[in-house]
Formats: sequence, C-alpha cells, structure tokens
Amino acid sequence: MDDLVDLELEAVDRILTKIEQDPEPEPVKRVERETWELLRDTGRKGRRTGLGFTGLADALAGLNLAYDSDAALEATEDILKTKCRAEFDSSIDLAIERGAFDAFDAAVERTSEFTAMLENELPEVHDRMMRHGRRNISLSTVAPTGTLSLLTRTSSGIEPVYMLGYTRRRKVLPGDPNTVVNFTDDLGDQWEEFTVHHPRLLDWMKATGEKDPAKSPYANSTANDIDWHRRVRMQSVVQKYTTHSISSTINLPATATVEQVGKIYLEAWHLGSKGITVYRDGSRAGVLVAMKKDEPSDAVHHITRPERLEADVLRFNNDAEPWIAVVGLLEGKPYEIFTGKAEGAFQLPRTVNKGWVIKRRHAKAGKNIYDLQYADGDDYRVTIEGLSRTFDKEYWNYAKLISGMLRQGMPLPQVVDVVANLNLYDTTLNTWKNGVVRVLSGYISDGTQATGRTCPECGDADGLSPGR
Repeated sequence: MDDLVDLELEAVDRILTKIEQDPEPEPVKRVERETWELLRDTGRKGRRTGLGFTGLADALAGLNLAYDSDAALEATEDILKTKCRAEFDSSIDLAIERGAFDAFDAAVERTSEFTAMLENELPEVHDRMMRHGRRNISLSTVAPTGTLSLLTRTSSGIEPVYMLGYTRRRKVLPGDPNTVVNFTDDLGDQWEEFTVHHPRLLDWMKATGEKDPAKSPYANSTANDIDWHRRVRMQSVVQKYTTHSISSTINLPATATVEQVGKIYLEAWHLGSKGITVYRDGSRAGVLVAMKKDEPSDAVHHITRPERLEADVLRFNNDAEPWIAVVGLLEGKPYEIFTGKAEGAFQLPRTVNKGWVIKRRHAKAGKNIYDLQYADGDDYRVTIEGLSRTFDKEYWNYAKLISGMLRQGMPLPQVVDVVANLNLYDTTLNTWKNGVVRVLSGYISDGTQATGRTCPECGDADGLSPGR
C-alpha cells in the first residue's frame, strides 16, 4: 500500500507535466495546477493508506459466536488489536527503511487520543513509533466492501449478515422439460424459484449436519434483528483500533422516532466513533416502499398482462415533428407506453384515438412483440405490426423504463415526476420527454397532489415545476 502511494504521486506528476505543456493561457491553467499540486503535496507529506477488512460477521459465526454477544465483542477487540499492532509495526519498519512521513512530529503525536490509546494498549509499539516515527500518517479503515463481499461470498465489512436466505428467480426457456415454472410475470415470461442461503451458512450446515438456520450462530443476528445499542458498541470497539472512519449502517424499522435516531448518534459519539449511518425503512421515497393495506392506489401490478389491452392513441410534437403515443390500459389505468413518429410505418388516420395493444410471441425473433390494432370507419380491424419498429434505440430504452415503472405499480404522479426530472442532454430527447409527461399527466385524477414539488422556502405543495 505504501508503494501505491508512490505510484499515485508519479501519476500526479505526469498530470502536472501535461498541464505545463497545454496551450491554454496561464490564468486558465492556474486553478487546475494548484489543485493537483495540493493533492501531490498532501499525499507526499502524509502517505495516507487505508487497510481494511471484510467478513467480520462470518468470522464471528465461524467462532460460534452470535454477532451481538459480549463474547463477540471481546473476540473482535482481540482481532482488531492484533491487526492494529501489525499495521503499526509494519509502518514503523518502513519508516526505519524508507523514512517517516514528512509531517511526523513526536510532540504533535503526544496530543493525539489515538497515540494515548497505543501507549496504554500497545506500549512497546508506542515506544518504537516515538523513536523511529512511522511511514504513514493514517493506516486503517473499514470500507463498505459491498462488491468485494459478493466476490468473496462473505458478509460485508463490519456489517452483520443482512438476511440468511431469500428467494431467487431464474428465467425459464419455453418448453424446457428440466425446469419447474413457479412464477409467471406480467409479460408472460416464466421463472423458476429457488431458495438462496448465505454461503457461509451453507458451510455451517455442511460442517454440522444441521439444516435449521435457527440453530446456527447467525440466528437472531441479522441486520434487522440486532439491537442498535449492540451495533454501536461493536462499531466503537472496531473504531478504537482504526485510524480512519468506518462504514456501518444501522437498519431501523419505519416506526423509529427522531428521538431514537438522535440517541444512536449521541451514543456513537460518546463511544468514540467518527461517524455512523442510520437507515429507517421507508424514509426515502421510492426505495422499497410498501403500501399500507387501506391506502388507495392506482397500482395495477401483480396482474398478469392479458394478450389484448385497450389503448389510447394520443398525439404530441417532438420538436417540430408530429409524434404518436400509444398508452396501453389495464383496468382503465396506464400500464405501458409506446411512442413513435406519426408518419411512415407508424402513421395513423387522425380520427383514430382508441385501439388495442396485442402482445404475441414472434416465432423467428424468439421474443415478445406488440401490435397496434384499431377499428376504421366501417368497423374493420386494422393491425399495425411491431410498434417498436420506428423507435430510435434511445427512445425505445426510455419507453421501456417508463413502461416498467407503470407495470410495477408505481403511482402515476411519481412516474410523471421521474420522467419530468430525467436529465437528458439532447434537445430533441427533452422535447420528447415533455410530450410524454403531458400525455401521462392526463391520466392523473383531478385533485391529486403532486409529489416532489414542495418549495423548501414557502412550503407550497406544488411550488416547484417539473425538471427544476
């Protein structure tokens, strides 16, 4: 890790050389140069590193200890104390070999609470450091390690296991005799369901011969089981031997109060943590929000899409071009949307404002396609095959995104807000987006309060316009 600091400093020097050679005038280059010089000088003076770990919950379970037990806290202290000793011994050895970091000053070190902890807990390490210095101003951290823990199939960082098992779905190929269909989605696609256990729980089952997770050391020790006091205590034990801050999130139910959240932060501060994160279920709109049983809703999800849906045909302008939107309706509410230019293969008589969207399986393409059918003046059925044929790829992707939100039952005002606030850099895409917003807004019942529009200054519930 100390070598990586040198590699980073070399990279910064190359950037500074390039800045010098750039043709821009000096006033233009000055801010960029000063920024990189500050990064270079800070890196060289401190040589900061951040050695971390992952899999603490699995390590404790491997010792047959419940994550929130007193024995687990004691074991964690022993582990982190040993890690801290090794880190400082290594940095001191590097200081003897290569020199201490530029800003090392024994007098300043004596004012540090961390140095005082070293003197009490690891006196021999403290004495060596005060004689020889250390190579790195700061040595350790606990990062989130989310992706890394997926690769190592372990718990993440300091966090307890989030859940011991969950149901996973695998798409089933049509006609495959070796699979069992457990679920059919709104598009008619079929899925096989199977239970996935935490990988290290499977190791425990294999080692013990037990099949009941309730008998494992993981029982009652998942993220939503552990009392927050124990979580804060665990983080304080790790923080004691960690020079940087720690990534740790305490999961709270939706019933958690402001006072309870305040107590968590205060207790973390009193116990010496540099920071702590709290997530209360449902506290962010649109993040795994569960509706109340008696709450009225425009949601139409969890209903298998019939092959034939009634549809409205609406028109709008995208820049100077006329476009058509076909809105499939399920139980009278928007379920999917298709848009295209009102000419060519997508051209319709201006008298057509109603029809049907028909879903079918395309034998050669091996995928679902959607046709538009309408009745002409003599009540004959006219079918336009392949609504997506005139889609530009980017429009098609955005239309799928919007249809996906509708099919999953997101309330229509929220869908409109999401579309209105899409950050699209292309002017034509933005005018298309505004047209789609107008089309979908027409389905919102009168009197429905807009979401995400409250002005933070005056409190007007509809004070902010879309896209601001």
